[in-house]
Amino acid sequence: MELLEARLSSLSVSGRSAPRDPVYLLDLSIAPPPGDTVVASCSDFTLHLHNKQTLRLLQSYSGHKSPISNVKFTHKSANTFYSASLDGTVRLWDVRCPGKESDQVFRSDPVHSFSSFDLSCDNSLLCAGTEQINHEDSFLVFWDARKPGSALLGVYSESHSDDITQVLFHPTDKDRLASGSMDGLVNVFDLTKGSEEDALVATCNSESSVSALCWLGGEQGSGQVRQEQTRLLCVSHDEGLKLWDLESLETEGELTVYSTQDARTTIGHSSSADSVLDYLIGGCWLDSEGQLLVVGGSVGGDIHLFTCDKSGLNLVRTLRTGHSSTVRSFGFDSQSLSLFTGGEDGVLLRWSPDERMKPESLKSESVMRLKSRPHKKHKFNRDKKVT
Repeated sequence: MELLEARLSSLSVSGRSAPRDPVYLLDLSIAPPPGDTVVASCSDFTLHLHNKQTLRLLQSYSGHKSPISNVKFTHKSANTFYSASLDGTVRLWDVRCPGKESDQVFRSDPVHSFSSFDLSCDNSLLCAGTEQINHEDSFLVFWDARKPGSALLGVYSESHSDDITQVLFHPTDKDRLASGSMDGLVNVFDLTKGSEEDALVATCNSESSVSALCWLGGEQGSGQVRQEQTRLLCVSHDEGLKLWDLESLETEGELTVYSTQDARTTIGHSSSADSVLDYLIGGCWLDSEGQLLVVGGSVGGDIHLFTCDKSGLNLVRTLRTGHSSTVRSFGFDSQSLSLFTGGEDGVLLRWSPDERMKPESLKSESVMRLKSRPHKKHKFNRDKKVT
């Protein structure tokens, strides 16, 4: 805990970029090493590519006709990224070709609107979740990302009954997939199985509409951290939080490690009087500490950083005087230990350590690795309630 607090204690704003026209920043993704860019999706259906160090706007991309639900760099290339939209397309963009239309466009049924997507850890498989169709069903759609022509591989149609708000591949297992929905269910699939029914290996009930998912490793013990990532964090749209251990499905252990229906009512013991938690954004797993970091905020723009384990949420740091309204997304650059945030004020911020305050132990190569999902509190046409 002390090392984590030291790593976060000296974060301050080191870069700022604000658009000329007022837009929300809905999602962001940082290029993998040795990339030097970060891409943000905007509420005007455009994508903005920024220099990671200076946050200077390098390029703006247009092509989507409806709100963009997610944006994500490929895992091993800093030159290409994907975006998914409610216009029914997932698009591949190449940063080496400024001004060019998207390289590939992935489509399925014309009635599908993609409310979430992800890319497998080996970059071979794309999966997108749809909004509810005809007040009945929603779908998980799969493509082979390696083949020209946007080859559609198949569709899962039985596992969710409302908008699929989250699709998240396992960070090291290309065949393990988690999905979350406004129906309150979080499903885990083994894609090596044949049918959808056989592939569904676990269903967890969040008891509310799912906002964010995060894979994380095991607890720290005996000086080591279990590297197999069998635990899953779920954040709901009404600020609930659940932490499940999927390894318990094959043992007799407890599935639910920690649960709260409203995190805002459970942090009083760890928050200062002037720190108000209004919402949760998502979580990331820190390999070196064997700890889960949960990010939340206040409507005034403060950002709260918590650890979370079976004992609950514990406030580590509050970042102030950066944003002026709700923060929707975040990402962490493992090379520079910098946090990137974007929100409803249209501002993209970079929070970096002050070298004068940074402990010598932090100047070594970082072993923090982010597994995060963006803040999904915005509702474009999601006024339905979970029943």
